[in-house]
Amino acid sequence: MSIVCGLPLLECVYCLGCARWAWKKCLYTAGYESENWGLATAEEFEPVPRMCRLILAVYEEDIRNPQWAPPGGYGINPDWVILRKDYRDNQGRVTPYMIYLDHDHAEIILAVSGLNLAVESDYAVLLDNKLGQTEFYGGYVHNGLLKAAEWVYDAEFEVLRELIVENPTYVLTFNGHSLGAGVVALLTMLALHNRDKLGIQRNRIKCYAIAPARCMSLNLAVRYADVIYSIVLQDDFLPRTTTALEDVFKSLLCLPCLLCLMCLKDTCTLEEKMLRDPRRLYAPGRLYHIVERKPFRIGRFPPVVRTAVPVDGRFDHIVLSCNATSDHAIIWIEREAQRALDIMLEEDGFMEIPAKQRMERHESLAREHSQEYEAALQRAVALDIPQAYSPSSYGYGTFHEMDAGDDSASSSGKVSSSTCKKRTDSWNEFVERLFDVDDSGHMVFKKTHL
Repeated sequence: MSIVCGLPLLECVYCLGCARWAWKKCLYTAGYESENWGLATAEEFEPVPRMCRLILAVYEEDIRNPQWAPPGGYGINPDWVILRKDYRDNQGRVTPYMIYLDHDHAEIILAVSGLNLAVESDYAVLLDNKLGQTEFYGGYVHNGLLKAAEWVYDAEFEVLRELIVENPTYVLTFNGHSLGAGVVALLTMLALHNRDKLGIQRNRIKCYAIAPARCMSLNLAVRYADVIYSIVLQDDFLPRTTTALEDVFKSLLCLPCLLCLMCLKDTCTLEEKMLRDPRRLYAPGRLYHIVERKPFRIGRFPPVVRTAVPVDGRFDHIVLSCNATSDHAIIWIEREAQRALDIMLEEDGFMEIPAKQRMERHESLAREHSQEYEAALQRAVALDIPQAYSPSSYGYGTFHEMDAGDDSASSSGKVSSSTCKKRTDSWNEFVERLFDVDDSGHMVFKKTHL
């Protein structure tokens, strides 16, 4: 009798719990994730709309006679295009890309386009994820995207090295959207670890990953936040998708149902469990979040851009929104990024600032980013983020260190749990390995830590 009487009570509790979850998720918008982040400046955000237009230009068959150019065009000089490769040239290994020598901004740019829903080989790359099983420089990465990045690196290494030699002061910039964003993020890591062969310093390598897939473990995402920048428009689902992408694309006919199930799963998963999972993949690097909508408001508002190097709360939850897929489109991202930049320039008057003062602001911004990066690394150490052990030749940049006596095991590139032990470094020791102190007393990132 007591059991029968207890059933309605349990059902009521269950229904109330589901109602509370549904209410919270309906009120939850992507803006909540970044509400405590700092605002981006016009100086640091200026390249983003330009990078979006470069990606859009990759889709054109003839850049001299573009068919899909946004108002004002792509801003590309066709004579500066070094090479372009389409699906035929790439043998289905990666999406189309081009190398562009931008003399106006002193950049060597490799731009990779996003997923083409009509091309089967793109699915093969994106769905070959093995749930983050591939070990890579002390962490885990998306298997298919790593293969694509390695193919591009091998194919274009000589071209990039020649361009770097011919233009010794230019910045090497990797730029991609969606699937291409994951490819360039891992390609950037390859370039960083082979920069001596390329003949370039670390501070002259950058990456803009626009609407990226989750492609690297948390320790790697934070470690490379000084080089890789991810741009996400409001509710975009891909940087938040933790479910195997194979399941996502199999469920396109019932994507809202899948998003609800994924959302429920993420909500019920303890954050500590998420952070301690070494194979859980994340959007890479420093995050720039373009926010343009508010709950219970109709239409889009003037966009603002917030930026941070978060550790916990790093786009961990799916947003139940009718814009979750449309916010992924590169054409929308380009438009809203340009609107946000125009507002920044108008409010800031950045272009009217004298050159000397502009240089001082640039140095101040670099110091702020360095301090924020330092705080993110400190947070990662405090949370004891796990990592895959890597060869001792990697050196600095890890959240845990192997026992000094395990040289024989580390030389093979794989270290078993029986031959190494994990320990949490003190923050002072960790900082000494990663940072130097300049003449003014500020901490700066070591250029030789890789």
